[in-house]
Amino acid sequence: MSKTNRKKPPFSGVGTALITPFCDGAVDLAAFRRLCERQITFGAAALVVCGTTGEAITLKNREKAALLSTACEAAGGCIPVVAGTGSADTRVAVATAKYAEAHGADALLVVTPYYNKGTREGVIRHYLSVADAVDLPIILYNVPSRTGVDLTPKEVVRLSEHENIVAIKEASGDIDRAADIVAALGKKCAVYSGNDGEFLPTLSVGGIGIISVLSNLLPRQMTEVYRLFMAGKNAEAAALSARMLPLVRLLFADTNPAPVKAAMASLDLCRDEVRLPLTVPEEGLYRRLAAEAARWK
Repeated sequence: MSKTNRKKPPFSGVGTALITPFCDGAVDLAAFRRLCERQITFGAAALVVCGTTGEAITLKNREKAALLSTACEAAGGCIPVVAGTGSADTRVAVATAKYAEAHGADALLVVTPYYNKGTREGVIRHYLSVADAVDLPIILYNVPSRTGVDLTPKEVVRLSEHENIVAIKEASGDIDRAADIVAALGKKCAVYSGNDGEFLPTLSVGGIGIISVLSNLLPRQMTEVYRLFMAGKNAEAAALSARMLPLVRLLFADTNPAPVKAAMASLDLCRDEVRLPLTVPEEGLYRRLAAEAARWK
């Protein structure tokens, strides 16, 4: 990527945080390719591979490599492939980022280092170490409910000074946070919603898109929300978004991605398998997910 383009976000609109389909415990690459192709057909702006929704923390390196290669082949350069490369260990995060760059990723999604709760300076240096190691656009990923670490707007401002750090997936659940980052940085660091229920509010305060779980199921509809908003048809965008909210709530009634996999399985898009310590949703939730998903066939 040329230096003149480094501050350009990798996509605007709907990037799908792809699930990783399993079959009898193994990664189902044939099913994964079909899911990638379905996303492209229905207008997704990016494929996000090996993130939280992809159960990356349970994947072996060879599985991550196979998923990345499959996504890149399916995309064929038509839309960017964003690789999740975060780790609680900075050395691992750097090595994984280098590997993803070498094997075709167009951008990286890097979650805050989790569990060991690095110092504030340590978290900054973690991100800068990754950014210095590659020549790809990097999307910061703030999801304190999972990581136990919150990346503050002040820290985002500091990190955005690096030429490779171009955006943030903001999943703190605080829409004011997204507004603060947009106000402080403008185009220096773009904001993606990290929560499906906050897609429109994030766009309304200056965000440029979403990294979405729901779009695994409804890529066409999520893309339509973005199109309507960008066309100034805010009431229509809000109406469509509101229609999807019951499904959004069900998708997060249990730990992601178990519910979305269950809903997708009900539509024969994949199996409902997840890896421990996740388990499939209990029967009542499963039925509600299937019924709500069926409304969108």
